[in-house]
Amino acid sequence: MPIHITLNGKPHAVEHRMDILSLLETLKVPPASVVVERNRNILHRDMFDRIVLKDGDELELIRFVGGG
Repeated sequence: MPIHITLNGKPHAVEHRMDILSLLETLKVPPASVVVERNRNILHRDMFDRIVLKDGDELELIRFVGGG
């Protein structure tokens, strides 16, 4: 049964229970390049592999961009 989340303001479904780190790997997003906000709480990077997505979660992936 898919899990339905909101990812950066858009509906997104994952096929099975997965943690934040697995989601980032699926999306091909390097964990060191983003800040993850889940349900309006910023997550510590060392917790990405311990926090399992739940139906209805709202995630924001905030990427660091360099420039000048």
